[in-house]
Amino acid sequence: MKRILTFLTTLILVSGATAAAASDEETLTQMLNEFLAGASVNDFAVHERFWDDDLVYTSSGGLRFGKQKILESMSVDAEAVPEEPPVVYSAEDIRIRLYGDTAVVAFRLLATAPDDSQKAMTYFNTGTFVKRNDEWRAVAWQATMIPEAD
Repeated sequence: MKRILTFLTTLILVSGATAAAASDEETLTQMLNEFLAGASVNDFAVHERFWDDDLVYTSSGGLRFGKQKILESMSVDAEAVPEEPPVVYSAEDIRIRLYGDTAVVAFRLLATAPDDSQKAMTYFNTGTFVKRNDEWRAVAWQATMIPEAD
């Protein structure tokens, strides 16, 4: 009887942890998709919510900067008159690894113009998220352009 109770207790704890992990994966996937939709229209609030104040962002061009630089560049971009159609961002092949209150989100980013006036570009993106006060925020980000296939 004692073994059965121990087994059932362990089973309940494991299933609870599995449900929490699934919930965090769903939350991070939804958060990523909402962020990409907002980034497609330069939504300042989406960037404010997604990036942690301590963000370390490494761009596909090899530049490193933080959240403040991203937000400042958005306010400068908002004043400029767009010469090209906006780019729409979407994620493919999303992979999420959870490590307690830390998560690694890796995916393939597709950047396309809605009117096909520009060639689609693809990037590998990897973000490290930390969960604080029950909210996930990106604390590190790496973007790498995927070269065109020959």
